Parts: sequence; C-alpha cells; structure tokens
Amino acid sequence: MKGLKLGGKFMFVVNSLVAFLLLVSYILPYIPPKNFATLSVLSLSVPLLILLNIFFFIYWLLRVKKQLLLSLVVLLLGWSYISSMYKFSSSKKVEDTGNISIMSFNVRLFNFFEWLPSKTVKEDIVAFIYKENPDILCLQEYRRGNPIKLDGYYNFNATYNSTAKGGQAIFSKFPIVNSGSLEFLNTNNNGIFVDIVKLKDTIRVYNLHLQSSGIKADVEALKKETSGHLFRQVGTTFKEQQEQVELFLKHKSKCSYKSIVTGDFNNTAYSYIYKEIKGNDLVDAFEEAGNGFGKTYDFKFFPLRIDFILSDKEFTVNGFKAYDVKLSDHYPIKATLKL
Repeated sequence: MKGLKLGGKFMFVVNSLVAFLLLVSYILPYIPPKNFATLSVLSLSVPLLILLNIFFFIYWLLRVKKQLLLSLVVLLLGWSYISSMYKFSSSKKVEDTGNISIMSFNVRLFNFFEWLPSKTVKEDIVAFIYKENPDILCLQEYRRGNPIKLDGYYNFNATYNSTAKGGQAIFSKFPIVNSGSLEFLNTNNNGIFVDIVKLKDTIRVYNLHLQSSGIKADVEALKKETSGHLFRQVGTTFKEQQEQVELFLKHKSKCSYKSIVTGDFNNTAYSYIYKEIKGNDLVDAFEEAGNGFGKTYDFKFFPLRIDFILSDKEFTVNGFKAYDVKLSDHYPIKATLKL
C-alpha cells in the first residue's frame, strides 16, 4: 500500500475484504450446508460482492493504481459467476413449431394478506397468464382454497387434493398422464410433478418450492434483526433445503423421461442447492437465452435470481424472459424449449 494516502489505504483494506469474500464464495457450491451452514449463507451475497469488486476495479483504474489487479484477478477467476449473474447478449428468441413454453411464478397467495395496495391482483395475474399464454404453468404459493380456473388447461393440485400438500399447482395444455407430490417433511413447502404427453414425447415437469428463511426484504424489517440471528436462521433454512433437494434427487433418479425442473428455490445460482439440482444433466434457461440480471425477486439491495427453469440438455432453449410486473414479491419467468 505504499504511495497511498490514508483514505486510499482504507479503501484498499475494504477492497481486500470483499475480494477475499468473493474468492471464498467460489467454493460454496461444493460445501453441503449440513457441514458448514454459516459459511453457506455467504452465497446469498455473491451478486453484491461481484458488484463491489467491479466498483473497486473501476475505482483504482480511474486513479491508475496497481491495486486494480486485486479485484480484476478475483473477478477473472470467477468469470462464470459474472456470466451467470448478468447476460450481456440480447435475449434469444427462436420461433419453431416444436417449441414448448413454460412459465414459473410465485404468486404470493394472490395477495391474500394485501401486501400490495391493489385489490385486483388475482384477476391481474390471470389476465397476465392469458396474455403470455404459456403451454405449461407452474405456480408456487398458490391457494387451493381460492383457486383460479384457466380455460384450455389440464391441471394438477389446483383444487383440493387429499393426496398432495397445497401451495403448488401445475397447469398444462398437454394431457397429464401421471402426477404426484414429493411431500417435504415438517414444512408447508413442497414439490409436485406431472408427466405430460406432447405428440409421442412424455415429459416430466417438476414444480419445487424449497424452504424459505422467512426474512423480510425491506430495510426496516432487516434493521430489527441481529446479524447472529440472521445467520442462524438462514443457515438452518439451507440445511432444510439440502434435505428437500436430496428427496427430490432420489425421486428424479427413478424417472426415465426428459425433465424440466422449475420453481422458487429460495437460493441463488451460486449455492450448493442450485448446483445439486442442476447437476450435469440440466441447463439453466436464463444462462442459455436470457439477458440482463434476470432478477426474479423484489430485493431492494441488489438483483436476486432465486426462481429457475432448468431443462434436460436434450432440450434446445429457444427463448427466456423475466417479466418486470409487480403482482407479487417475485417476478414471473418463462422459457421456450424444443425437444
């Protein structure tokens, strides 16, 4: 730090800390939360750490200081992280008669507790669905006690079903020949699945809603939480998510059909949870055909992508879109796939 004034030395110390934390985050997808829950919490802050390191790189670049190398090297080492956070290319959209469009949306109980001032959220969501016209629709935080009816769709778990927990529903324009529930233990969260038939192809579609930490996204609510409590709460949540993912993977391993996995993972693309679900067989539709940050959750501090559409590699991803519509605390996403 020779040649730096006091202010510059302070900036470099902070720079060193955020560079170190980003570097540590690169190993998080390989550490099960059950083994090191506290460290796994760091995965939620990866987008912020990337942005901070970009800031410090530009800060030192403008001052023509060699300290720019610290963040530059760390960013280059994690280039795949940057490319998964922000897609620089324009969104790809390929029209094909063989395309299947699939939408995932956490509808937040259709605003049952009036988090949003609008009184017509449920009606607006239905109108949005009809406008976008997905072939397959996966909803999370869905109220079976106040169901929606979509003309032209088959459905599973959209109305009361004694064999499956509520909270998730799948609608399909294609016939549903099989369906079921994963039944996550000791939680209201769950995963469901359907097998649909398109021409001669049978496709398995999963709709997952992994455990939520229950942490509020607004500033005032976060001020009331101690850092220790936040870390413990999120760490416990990630352990529960790991158990849910293990149940899902065991179930999926018995399926011979090509699969599409959708839902609200309540975790980021930099986590052990995401890595395990994606595995070596699935591709992320956003990474293949999205653009921008692909933000899916209304988090005030930095763009957060916790909702995903993953598909078997045998599918070609011909399009992806994250919608900027304020009908929930999540934003809907839609992928266009071809088998």
